Amino acid sequence: MGSNIKFGTDGWRAIIAEDFTFDNVVVVTKAIAGYIKTKYDPSKPVVIGYDTRFLADKFAQRAAETLNKLGFNVKMTDMDAPTPVVAFAAKHLDSAGALMLTASHNPPEYCGIKYIPDYAGPATTDITDVIVENVKKIQSGDESFLPIAEKPGITEKFDPKPDYMRFVKGLINFDKIKEANIKVFYDPLYASGRGYFDTLLSEAGCNVTSIHNWRDPLYGGGMPEPKEKFLGELKELLLKNAPAVGFSNDGDADRFGVLDEKGTFITPNEVIALLFRHSLKNRNAKGSVVKTVATSFMIDKIAAKYGVKVHEVPVGFKWVGEIMRKEDVIIGGEESGGLSVLGHIPEKDGIMANLLILEMMAYEKKPLYEIVEDLKQEINVHYLNFRLDLRLTEETKATAMDMFLNNPPAQVGGYKIVKTCKLDGVKFYFEDNNSWMLVRPSGTEPLLRIYFETDSQAKLDAMLADVKKMV
Repeated sequence: MGSNIKFGTDGWRAIIAEDFTFDNVVVVTKAIAGYIKTKYDPSKPVVIGYDTRFLADKFAQRAAETLNKLGFNVKMTDMDAPTPVVAFAAKHLDSAGALMLTASHNPPEYCGIKYIPDYAGPATTDITDVIVENVKKIQSGDESFLPIAEKPGITEKFDPKPDYMRFVKGLINFDKIKEANIKVFYDPLYASGRGYFDTLLSEAGCNVTSIHNWRDPLYGGGMPEPKEKFLGELKELLLKNAPAVGFSNDGDADRFGVLDEKGTFITPNEVIALLFRHSLKNRNAKGSVVKTVATSFMIDKIAAKYGVKVHEVPVGFKWVGEIMRKEDVIIGGEESGGLSVLGHIPEKDGIMANLLILEMMAYEKKPLYEIVEDLKQEINVHYLNFRLDLRLTEETKATAMDMFLNNPPAQVGGYKIVKTCKLDGVKFYFEDNNSWMLVRPSGTEPLLRIYFETDSQAKLDAMLADVKKMV
């Protein structure tokens, strides 16, 4: 069983009781401890947090016991907590980093464990490579690299909420939000975002109502993912109580979900673009912007208008976070629903994203659907985005990828390719300057992911039909 541990930026995720067992949690915790030993002062504590998943608290306890036996002191959250809150604690408690027990937006039968270094962002490849090597050593019976404890460490429980809430209150203009008197509905999807977004708003005197704000490891029979199909009850509620807006977070609250007054789901691409524009227009932020290769052209259009430098990075927030740690970044985002902003930690924070949307509405003094329309008018284009996931055998996936990389088509759907980028998979830019297509293999599943962005449904349909013939 142990050989199935694959540790990456998001740590290791697996099905509970199949591969995600107490024994394997011990193996991964020891592997992380081996890395920590080489990089941090042994007196620094390790932070441990966990989400609302089945047994996540017990797995966290086992990880704490493992670290204590190796001589590490542990600060463990006193209840389930969001990943951005645990990351914030890792930085502000002068720790040796944090272990977070979460499988984020995965189905309920999954759990996971990831390591967050003391800089409060995703672990970069150089760190996860060491942890992977350590896992292999432990599985082969070699634990000689682990620290030898002169005396066992201790575990102290702590509440991560007050410090995080205090920080957020300094970053968001709650007075402005209160003044706007916006009716808000919130669905934390039975998960760890509850008691953060809603409490911050109610403490500021805002009108907020929560649903599904209790722990349910089965997530009400759905998924802890703030996508349109899982937000039906939220939509129903805000339409019944119009005008109102709806917000949601995923299982560990690092992703966001937003519904406007008409119940329309605002895509992550739109949210990132809206908040980029808001940061420039209303928050007077200065710096660059970071987006992944799968994120919308809308960012480039806004950046061109305001004279902002754009960094395009591979898919995955670790690449975004890396640049955020090196320079002033106004906003860093990815199309899958993660973002962070200037002055905050270099980690996705869905709580912060939702609050910024409300702040933007308060500044603009308009309904959210109008602000979205304003943005589209300002950049003079309405973008359509689509992701095609093709389930293929590993062999077919490799053949298709090789074709796109080494023998690409000259046109797709009748539209000529004028530029190619191989930063992550292969991205094709089309002659209209408003369309692109990205082809990249999934690293964890037998899928070929093909992302499209165009400015018309006819173009999208033509490109889709053509690509399906190619693969």
